[in-house]
Amino acid sequence: MTNLLTRMKEFIREEELCSPSDHILLAVSGGIDSMVMAHLMIKAGYNCGVAHCNFSLRGRESDEDEAFVRRWSEDHHLPFYSRRFDTLDHARRHGLSVQMAARELRHRWFRQVMHEHGYDRLALAHNRNDLAETILINLVRGTGLRGLRGMPARHDELIRPLLFATRAEIESWAHEKKVPWREDSSNSGLKYLRNRIRHQIIPLLEELNPSFVDTLAATAKRLAGHEEIFERYLEEVRPRLLTGTEERRLIPLDMVRQLPARDALLLELLTPYGFSPPTVTRILDALDAPPGRQFFSPQYRLVKDRDHLILTPLADDDRDRRFYVDEGTPAIETPLRLRFTLLDRTPAFRIPTSPYTAAVDAARITWPLVIRRWQPGDYFRPLGMKGMKKLSDFFIDRKLSLVEKEELWLITDGEKIIWIPGLRLDDRYKITDRTEKILLIEWIR
Repeated sequence: MTNLLTRMKEFIREEELCSPSDHILLAVSGGIDSMVMAHLMIKAGYNCGVAHCNFSLRGRESDEDEAFVRRWSEDHHLPFYSRRFDTLDHARRHGLSVQMAARELRHRWFRQVMHEHGYDRLALAHNRNDLAETILINLVRGTGLRGLRGMPARHDELIRPLLFATRAEIESWAHEKKVPWREDSSNSGLKYLRNRIRHQIIPLLEELNPSFVDTLAATAKRLAGHEEIFERYLEEVRPRLLTGTEERRLIPLDMVRQLPARDALLLELLTPYGFSPPTVTRILDALDAPPGRQFFSPQYRLVKDRDHLILTPLADDDRDRRFYVDEGTPAIETPLRLRFTLLDRTPAFRIPTSPYTAAVDAARITWPLVIRRWQPGDYFRPLGMKGMKKLSDFFIDRKLSLVEKEELWLITDGEKIIWIPGLRLDDRYKITDRTEKILLIEWIR
């Protein structure tokens, strides 16, 4: 078979991922990819340490993964660092999906370990299949040119020395060289989007093109070159397109209207400020609308004025922001990723049990819906209760911290609360025997 060690050395040299003198921290989960990466990096003679995250998501299985990686590191006389996280609690407190919470926790800790112990590079075990999956995920969610190139082999101190290899090649090498690893039971399920793409979508695409993963990787490499050309042009026009100060950026409307491929350029211009592709599309649609339209990212507000788009940072204590959802809107990205579906009530319908999905009697709603922060004095009728309850008392009953309360959003009908996403529906909007139309609201996390 192809010598994976030789190919990795060539890949590292061609992509200039690291030098022989670098001190490299290996992110090792215990799965086959990270164990093969650790095996190859040691065989290549690099000075390495091992970092393992225990996300406490699979109970005893997570603890056994940690013990496995610890023993392997000790057997190979490598420095070993581990950290246990309460990932579910972090996700709930910060309004993140479990996957995003785990990503945020591990990258913050990895950089802490690097700083404290003098590592020059952080090596992640992403392979060519991961690259293909990431591009398809970005396509599903909507993306620009950067999202279509997938993940780079190197970004600052982060390197991906296995990005040249397919998952099949890695598995073959592990079997031939008897590299030990542990199976993550969650990888076989279809709960997460990445797994559905891995187990359902890519096999279908490989029926059309058996070399689909390699073809997509080659396409991504070409797109990375196109992006570099695009970035050079963007750097030339950015000073004229984005003026003002950090506290008040100005984008001239007359220049935006004259831009070639203005949708792509405005997306790249606003992406660093957290604006999503659907939001940028709505901004473009509003270029000729009357002044005053507002658009939000998690950290910034953009106002359509007479002559400019005005970009300002949001104040941390801004409790008065309100987002309006018109009837017929299929989805929004800000301040929460929400999907709205109008359904006929049928005998087959089952009220969802997920705290991230609300089934509402559509006839009881007055549009537009309002999404806002909670305010002192807010009341609602928690599902299953007959009387009203002060929202502050409900929070006390749920033992929510100050941070958790500040991060909550409400979906309201005027001032009447319909749903507290992730917590409770208002009883006044529940499905009854008389319900004919159902509004399904899904919080996409």
